[in-house]
Amino acid sequence: MIIPCIDLQEGKVVQLVQGRDKVLEGGTPEEMLERFAPFPQVQAIDLDAAMGRGSNDALVELIASRAVARVGGGVRSPERAQTLIEQGAYRVIVGTAAFNRPVLESIAEAIGADRLIIALDSKAGKVVVKGWQEATEFTAEEVLQRLEPYCSGFLCTYVDKEGMLQGTDLDWFRRLRAATNHELTAAGGITTIEEIRELQKLGIHAALGMAIYTGRLSLEELARLNG
Repeated sequence: MIIPCIDLQEGKVVQLVQGRDKVLEGGTPEEMLERFAPFPQVQAIDLDAAMGRGSNDALVELIASRAVARVGGGVRSPERAQTLIEQGAYRVIVGTAAFNRPVLESIAEAIGADRLIIALDSKAGKVVVKGWQEATEFTAEEVLQRLEPYCSGFLCTYVDKEGMLQGTDLDWFRRLRAATNHELTAAGGITTIEEIRELQKLGIHAALGMAIYTGRLSLEELARLNG
């Protein structure tokens, strides 16, 4: 499955390079939802909430209510996860909170593991948290299996190539696929149809941002490939 991304910052749809530098703005969330209507799911991330710099709650709620959306960014309590589900989110993405076992357990209990996706974002080989601003001591491969009981899938972003349109690291995703039978979604640097096809062969979904927003990949072609 191909999943278009809607990243939110300061009330706007944006695309960042490696989670730091804003390089472009998209249309309004309503416009993006219309463009992405041919796809079965979208992914919405509140970057401000992820970085602890405010939130875009109203826009997140709008997206969750109008699309089959997996939603994340700053989800660090069972109350927040439950609110997103009540607003219409199909699934909730948790990153930083996944490394606080009591919090993770409480979120999984609140919404059910089947509605929970854990984000494992890797930079320089280590999982990064708090909006990719802080590195942990773990690799994604090391933590996959121990996190499996709390979720139904993993969103794995190769931050080193995020937003750079230079391709992603397919070998990393192959290692992740070998480490878990859970659903995997790949993100970070995916630039070509060939990469998407290779991920599909591995049984891995592709979450796409920059390649769509810059026109590098055609939404029409992606929709056909998704079918």
